[in-house]
Amino acid sequence: MTSSQDQVRQWGAVAEAYMHSSFHAGGPDLARLVSEAGLSGHERVLDVGCGAGHTTLACALHAAEVVGVDVTPQMVSAATALARDRGVANVEFRVADVQALPFEDGSFDIVTSRVSAHHYADALKAVAEAFRVLKPGGCFLVSDSVSPEDPALDTFLNCIELLRDASHVRGYSWSDWQWMMESAGFRSDSVELFPVHLDGAEWVTRSQTPPAKITVLRSLFSEASKATRHAFSIVDEPWGFSIPILLMKGNKPGF
Repeated sequence: MTSSQDQVRQWGAVAEAYMHSSFHAGGPDLARLVSEAGLSGHERVLDVGCGAGHTTLACALHAAEVVGVDVTPQMVSAATALARDRGVANVEFRVADVQALPFEDGSFDIVTSRVSAHHYADALKAVAEAFRVLKPGGCFLVSDSVSPEDPALDTFLNCIELLRDASHVRGYSWSDWQWMMESAGFRSDSVELFPVHLDGAEWVTRSQTPPAKITVLRSLFSEASKATRHAFSIVDEPWGFSIPILLMKGNKPGF
């Protein structure tokens, strides 16, 4: 299992790349996530696993206050710099572990987690923490890569993700997410699935994947079965594939 220390080492080295990533800055799921949050300008929002702060800043345009937390100090520094550059004043970034959030029960109206949950050492604990810090009637919005229910396709996706990035823990299936949400106490619902095409060269450059592992990845893609190539829309030149991003919403029951 990947530790928080491993996460810090891995992500500290690539914080700058993620600050400038076009997908993280404005992928198709981001606008939908903000829309589903139903922000009116009065809410206090928590963005967990905030990375370079793109989701935090998107929510800040429509909320009263947004707090972004990440386990990696370099990511928090990058997010703080991005907010300063954009002149966004109603945000705060802190170093914190999503599995042990430093906030009181019922502190937030909305909690978000975007494209980070597959790095959580204990995703179920993270979901439970989101439930704890939400006010009754609040909602938890999660957008992340989702594994197919088919075991062979699930193995392929998690294998290439781990080869590319040692901090990867697990990409969960829709049924996994439904179980985690409901186990924590949420009433859950899937909102939308977004197939996102990834350019292979950019994908490995962003995470600073070692050359030897890139060679293995290229072999796995080229030797993939017909079913796998179809499921992930694998292309050879320029090499790349599509990854499904699932947006889920968990509602915390009110009084």
